[in-house]
Amino acid sequence: MKKTTESDSNYDALEQMSTADLLANINREDKTVALSVKEQIPQIEQLINAIVPKMKKGGRLFYLGAGTSGRLGIVDASECPPTFGVDHGLVVGIMAGGDKAMRKAVEFAEDNTELGWNDLSEHNINTNDVVIGIAASGTTPYVIGALKKCQVENITTGCIVCNANAPVTEVSDYPVELVVGPEFVTGSTRMKSGTAQKLVLNMISTSVMIQLGKVKGNKMVDMQLSNNKLVDRGTKMIMQEIGVDYDTANVFIRGIWFCS
Repeated sequence: MKKTTESDSNYDALEQMSTADLLANINREDKTVALSVKEQIPQIEQLINAIVPKMKKGGRLFYLGAGTSGRLGIVDASECPPTFGVDHGLVVGIMAGGDKAMRKAVEFAEDNTELGWNDLSEHNINTNDVVIGIAASGTTPYVIGALKKCQVENITTGCIVCNANAPVTEVSDYPVELVVGPEFVTGSTRMKSGTAQKLVLNMISTSVMIQLGKVKGNKMVDMQLSNNKLVDRGTKMIMQEIGVDYDTANVFIRGIWFCS
């Protein structure tokens, strides 16, 4: 399999570039990422349309990955409760090596074909759930092994990958292939590939939560009021919704905050 994620950078002699040139060239490459994502909107749509009915019936969404891909999944999952007011167990991020791998790489954890399924099993994974494997290369054994077992167990699978025709797509019901091309630093998939994956994760979780009724108009109506900034945002939402002044809305919103 040809891995575009491992192809030589379009640039050379990086160490000889000025800071201005480095930034301009990185930015030039980054500009191509959104276009790569755009090409996959039909596939992203199909994945989201498979997730929503499952979650409306009580299912959960799992992100599974290793390294940067795993971290991105955990970040997106961890932002759903404060943003949309959902339970922490509704969107779950799992990565090879466990939570400690968020900060420090756990060597060879991603090479275990059985570990991913074992990690999912700790959450009592079942046919109501959807599992999305995130793997820039599309060859990560941890992810492939888990998705393969999911399909055996009739659990819906998807993937977010940055190489075309990667092995992970063969065990994904709804593959999303984000072919962003060579990285600025050869093989550094935390750059364009990671950015593309983050964009798609934003699209998935946001679209799903909107369809689950967590947004009204353009406001996050179930967000957790966990700091003064969000209390202020909630106050202004109440002002707009029922037509009262700031102080009245603030008393109302703080009453909700302190009672919750």
